[in-house]
Amino acid sequence: MNILIVKLSAIGDVVQTLPALEAIKIIYPSSRITWIVEEAAAGILEGHQSIDTILISRRKTWLRMLKNPFTFSQGIAHITRFFRILRSTRYDIAIDFQGLFKSGILIGFARAERKIGFNGTREGSALFLNERLPAYDIEKHALQRYLDIARYLGSPKPSFLCTLPIQREQAVIRRRIATINPDNRPLVILNPMARWKTKLWPAEHFAQLADRLVLEKRALVIFTGSNEDKQEINHIRSLMTQDSHDWAGETTLKELAALASCSDLFITTDTGPMHLAAAAGATVVALFGPTAPWRTGPYGERHIVIRMGIKCSPCFQRSCDAMQCMKAITPEEVMKRIPLP
Repeated sequence: MNILIVKLSAIGDVVQTLPALEAIKIIYPSSRITWIVEEAAAGILEGHQSIDTILISRRKTWLRMLKNPFTFSQGIAHITRFFRILRSTRYDIAIDFQGLFKSGILIGFARAERKIGFNGTREGSALFLNERLPAYDIEKHALQRYLDIARYLGSPKPSFLCTLPIQREQAVIRRRIATINPDNRPLVILNPMARWKTKLWPAEHFAQLADRLVLEKRALVIFTGSNEDKQEINHIRSLMTQDSHDWAGETTLKELAALASCSDLFITTDTGPMHLAAAAGATVVALFGPTAPWRTGPYGERHIVIRMGIKCSPCFQRSCDAMQCMKAITPEEVMKRIPLP
């Protein structure tokens, strides 16, 4: 049996689909599974024991190529090759976990007997399906929505846990940590950035929290993020009085997951690495403002979500002049909630 999974982005959404993948593999243990994913999230899937083929959609790169007259023909060639590979396999089941037009198109082009997804999705993606689950409850956690498809396929009690293929990365990260933490101090990861401005916690708050973690908990603090985050992380660290480490842009997705798995605490805004850390087994402290943790929070009982319950939250807005929902979370409140002795 050949199964096609379409879950393109983002990092957090891809990670939250892994439990459904593993539940489906249990239902069809001899199946061959292909996963179509976009470039940014592809790294976390590499080497997963339940995935036989990763087909990368380089949609953003292709669009840039099509806009440039000098690379237009090359872009067409890349797109044609991608769809030729997609069409080269006949699938017994194709599943649209994304529910957007960009995923619906891929489901439509795929040669599959059963094309499964949710009804009532955005951008008309359900039109490409021939098996439609009832429209999902938007207030239901995303991870459980994805597991609903595994249940539909016959999984009686799918687990919300998943396996990340990070054993090699864990060995590398442990060696690296040992060089900066000879005293085996509690390791706390701070992941301060997010794609939405409204999800950001003030830099002064992160600096104060980091200082208190060092002074009061003897913590070794490591900041994580992308290369693009380095300027803001440098700003946060410039406000600190204690030492910390900046690993922004210095880890792959798998290495970030490995780092989280080695940590005593992973403190983060609502962003993809939050879900990656939760899946890796870290204890996550998540700071929430404009979004709803019951929909997209770190999944599992051990995690701690901090939000102030301001009347306008969650608003799901990407811009806000006040941003009071995040500013109202104080370093003192976070320190009271963290599970470190």
